Amino acid sequence: QVQLVESGGGLVQPGESLRLSCVTSGLIFSDYIMSWYRQAPGKERELVAVISNHRDNAIYSESVKGRFTIFRDNAENTVYLQMNSLKSDDTAEYYCNAVTGYGFKSVRPRFSWGQGTQVTVSS
Repeated sequence: QVQLVESGGGLVQPGESLRLSCVTSGLIFSDYIMSWYRQAPGKERELVAVISNHRDNAIYSESVKGRFTIFRDNAENTVYLQMNSLKSDDTAEYYCNAVTGYGFKSVRPRFSWGQGTQVTVSS
C-alpha cells in the first residue's frame, strides 16, 4: 500500500521560507512523476509543481514560479518543496502525490492523499 507522509509546514511571516518534505513508501519511487498540490480553505486543490522521474525536470504553476523549487531524492524516496518569498496567498494545506503525466493539463493524482502539512503565512 502506498503511503505519502508530508511534513515541514508551519507558521511563517511573509517573505520567509519553508521546506516541505514528503516521504513515500510502497512504490518504486524512481518510476513516478511526483508533484505538490495545495488546497486553501474554501478552494479546490491546486497543482503547483511537478518533477519528472528522470533528469529532474520541473514545471510550476504561475502562482509559485520563481519562488518555489521542487526536487527529489530517489535514494530516500522523498520529494521536497522549497518555498521562498512566501506570501499570504500561499497559506494552504500542502500535499504530495505521484501524477499521471508531466504537465498541468489532464494530469491526475495516482494515489490516495496523505494527511498533508499546513502552511500559514501571516504577519
